Amino acid sequence: MDQLGFVLIVALLRALSLLPYRWVAKLGSALGAALYRLPSRRKHVVLVNLRLCFPAKTECELDDLARNHFRHVARSYLERAIQWYGSAKSLTSLVEIESKIDLYDKDAPPTIFMGFHFVAIEVGCILFSTRLPAASLYTRMSNTRLCDLAKRQRGRFGAEMIERSTSARKIVALLRSGKPVMLAADMDHGIDNSVFVPFFGVPACTLTSVSRLARLGRARVVPFVTEVLPNYRGYKLTVFEPLDDFPSDSDAVDARRMNAFLETQILKFPEQYYWVHRRFKHRPPGEAGVY
Repeated sequence: MDQLGFVLIVALLRALSLLPYRWVAKLGSALGAALYRLPSRRKHVVLVNLRLCFPAKTECELDDLARNHFRHVARSYLERAIQWYGSAKSLTSLVEIESKIDLYDKDAPPTIFMGFHFVAIEVGCILFSTRLPAASLYTRMSNTRLCDLAKRQRGRFGAEMIERSTSARKIVALLRSGKPVMLAADMDHGIDNSVFVPFFGVPACTLTSVSRLARLGRARVVPFVTEVLPNYRGYKLTVFEPLDDFPSDSDAVDARRMNAFLETQILKFPEQYYWVHRRFKHRPPGEAGVY
């Protein structure tokens, strides 16, 4: 991306951040519906993922689900303007919080907040940093300018942004110092430090980093999910109870538990999970690719 393209993107995001949330959300939804009518690589990926994970659904049902997903994905990109440039007060007014733990407990044990790639994960992570000091793991983008922008805006309320490839030693040190760490491990980042475990019955290459970091940092693992509320009412951040007996002595068992928990949440609002990601990019030895 050249300098002019980057400047235009920033200008667009700043302009959208000045509009009411409802207007931005409706514009994004309309854009997603229009994009779904066009043939695209991402549309193909979404439909492959949905067919694998929901084999009992008809093609008509899958098409409706995929279209609604495109609406949410396009919304999430435009709503990022408000999330990146809106004030802490405006963000707080858009998010309902339901937490099973005390988010202000100064005596809390080392904690990993485990998120998942629903379309509203961004606002959930940013909101955390308005409530308590936290570190957040991120994956570096190929575009340096956009990556630096995302890192800066995601961390503007004090979150310490840590690249995923950072030494585990640093992350463990943060956990043991009492600073919570936010991360998500539900994408296919390659076979290194991963295991193949079922995801909706399909072998999925799943990271084992949550188990290893929790074990080394003697940390509890607390799942959280951010959902988009209906009727353009904003978002809801749900923070769950810490996972029992986690980590175990088996990374594979822990990865399967993580996927099983995620499945229960996806079934509540399947159109909001990030199906545009190639979740089954890597396959077990001997199995053909699906995309």
